[in-house]
Amino acid sequence: VKWKGKDLFDLVCRTLGLRETWFFGLQYTIKDTVAWLKMDKKVLDHDVPTEEPVTFHFLAKFYPENAEEELVQEITQHLFFLQVKKQILDEKIYCPPEASVLLASYAVQAKYGDYDPNVHKRGFLAQEELLPKRVINLYQMTPEMWEERITAWYAEHRGRARDEAEMEYLKIAQDLEMYGVNYFAIRNKKGTELLLGVDALGLHIYDPDNRLTPKISFPWNEIRNISYSDKEFTIKPLDKKIDVFKFNSSKLRVNKLILQLCIGNHDLFMRRRKADSLEVQQMKAQAREEKARKQMERQRLAREKQMREEAERTRDELERRLMQLKEEATMANEALMRSEETADLLAEKAQITEEEAKLLAQKAAEAEQEMQRIKATAIRTEEEKRLMEQKVLEAEMLALKMAEESERRAKEADQLKQDLQEARESERRAKQKLLEITSKSSYTSMNSSTTALPTDLPSFNLISESLSFDFKDTDMKRLSMEIEKEKVEYMEKSKHLQEQLNELKTEIEALKLKERETALDILHNENASRGNSKHNTIKKPQAQGRRPICI
Repeated sequence: VKWKGKDLFDLVCRTLGLRETWFFGLQYTIKDTVAWLKMDKKVLDHDVPTEEPVTFHFLAKFYPENAEEELVQEITQHLFFLQVKKQILDEKIYCPPEASVLLASYAVQAKYGDYDPNVHKRGFLAQEELLPKRVINLYQMTPEMWEERITAWYAEHRGRARDEAEMEYLKIAQDLEMYGVNYFAIRNKKGTELLLGVDALGLHIYDPDNRLTPKISFPWNEIRNISYSDKEFTIKPLDKKIDVFKFNSSKLRVNKLILQLCIGNHDLFMRRRKADSLEVQQMKAQAREEKARKQMERQRLAREKQMREEAERTRDELERRLMQLKEEATMANEALMRSEETADLLAEKAQITEEEAKLLAQKAAEAEQEMQRIKATAIRTEEEKRLMEQKVLEAEMLALKMAEESERRAKEADQLKQDLQEARESERRAKQKLLEITSKSSYTSMNSSTTALPTDLPSFNLISESLSFDFKDTDMKRLSMEIEKEKVEYMEKSKHLQEQLNELKTEIEALKLKERETALDILHNENASRGNSKHNTIKKPQAQGRRPICI
């Protein structure tokens, strides 16, 4: 009950491990007006809602000019990333369609890590809220078409850690015109309705229909005094030749909130242009060491992953080769069996042919004997002689046929013997090839055992592994050179980033539904055609020779 706002705020910061507390605050809503918890006032003395429990929102109250230079802690970057992403999706910050796709790809990288086509298959973003509804409704594109374009950019972010992807998101978002601007409805002396914008660079006056381009801007370094009396608010420029700007707000509570934001933004504006405090220097040194440690850890893990992948590829190749050798051995065995069967058949056929040849030779010899016997027989009469001569002629012809058939059978037996010899030679070669394949298989097994993962390869079980690093000068110099190299590469990439955005814009332009364009879409296109941006419509403050502002 006695706690002040600072007690509650410090408890939240300690719970989060947050040290860059000056960007944040506890917000609540009272009578449709946003208010922030005051640090030096008791919590229950504020005009907080009476219902219980009392709800506060822990949010960024002030925004950095340059997120990469000013946000030191990773938790600070993460909280800004979550808040800015929600504001873009809720359309509190206007974001053009092509930039929305790029930002969505970094949000996916931050959540899912590196793109893996085997894991991140078609439809894996179906349940994710990644684009403002205004962008989705503006084009005749299906969710699958949006996912395809987001995934194409997501695949290019490979190798970025979560904190790096979130920082890239913030670096793009901080160039959006409505980033970090708090808008308030006001009226000038003539009663004209206007909008007052308060951000890290100064105060800006907008037309109610155009929140992108301010009509007038007052950078913090050109404001001499800010004050209010009841509902009237006064801005006195440093240059006395410029008229004092006065306006009225709807409520006194709004003027108090405006002045509170002005004081905080002005304090941070002046702090940025001074040397860092000892606390900030220590935080930045710790952040650099932590970043270096994480960089070395990522490099070590990348090397281990590469070694593991190479070892797995080698193993797969050896397994594939082993399977191939097994298939070759099986085929050789089958060929050997077929050769053996063929040789047996040929041997059997050769034996039969040889027996037939012997039988024919025997018959030929018997015929010859018969012919000799007939010749030796005395023929008494001419008729017997004629008949005998005819029989002799027939016997001679039969003997000749028998001789020819015997010769043919002998040649066939020789040919079968030659075929048998060739079959046995083929069998011998098949056995030799089988022996060679068997020896290769055993050799491959020995190689696969010798090419297994080395025993000293670091384990991927990071839970039980204790990490320690000694930061030597050579390591830090090498790391600095690598970081510098990364900066150069990033500058080269950033050159074609705008080209990529323009390509995407051109690609989806044909699918745009002109009748669904909002006023902000039209204003953004006009600014883009004129070459206007957030930074060239606001006069940039200089770091030197500034007088302090009395607020």
